[in-house]
Amino acid sequence: MTETRRLGPIMTWTFVVMMLALAVTCVWLGTWQMHRLAEKEALIVAVDQRLHADPIPVPAETTWPTLDLEALNFQPVSLTGSFRYNQTVTVFTSLGSAKGRASGPGYWVVTPFVLADGGTVFVNRGFVPADFQEAAVTDGQAEDDQVTISGLLRPGEEAGFMTPEPNTSDRIEWVRDPVRLAAMVDPALGPFAPFYVDLPAGAPGELPQGGETVVEFPNNHLGYAYTWYGFAIVAVVMLGFWFARQRAIGKG
Repeated sequence: MTETRRLGPIMTWTFVVMMLALAVTCVWLGTWQMHRLAEKEALIVAVDQRLHADPIPVPAETTWPTLDLEALNFQPVSLTGSFRYNQTVTVFTSLGSAKGRASGPGYWVVTPFVLADGGTVFVNRGFVPADFQEAAVTDGQAEDDQVTISGLLRPGEEAGFMTPEPNTSDRIEWVRDPVRLAAMVDPALGPFAPFYVDLPAGAPGELPQGGETVVEFPNNHLGYAYTWYGFAIVAVVMLGFWFARQRAIGKG
């Protein structure tokens, strides 16, 4: 018959330390998630206030190297200058939950906008279905008329390691990254802003279909915090059961 034995002192203390360390780590992770929750809620409030604010002048070209883009994310801005329609680049996307009539596979129509005060900002004029991609890059609108427009400032998107190289012949990109977009247009238009601007919605049915900015912040931090705190409680309870079993073995 097999005899159940107590662990030696070294193994006992090793196990206790490991379980306590596990519990402390889980509490720390839960607390960190609570801090992230507070930060995320503050961000949501700030962005909501920003979205309903009056447009501010777009940051000047001299400030671009030091801009805090996250602090300006979704900030309404106004720009004065002129479009360069013959330099338009289309960025592939699949638009779901569209606010306008068009949705599904298609392209963002991104056109350089040369500022009157210097520098160029890429402006996302909106979404077009896939069948309109060729027409979007051969738009014959006038290019020299100076206009004032407004939209939402957005930090550039980062390309991942799976992001394809641009299709230069068809003027197709895969991310709204100002650096990659700049490589697709006339370099004489530079310098280029490290952000782009989303235009608002136009008339119903108008293409490109503006106003499709997605304002969404996944906020699962409270659930994650409860999970980590739960793991900490489990670790402590398991340690308590283990101590009880060791005492029972010692009395047996």
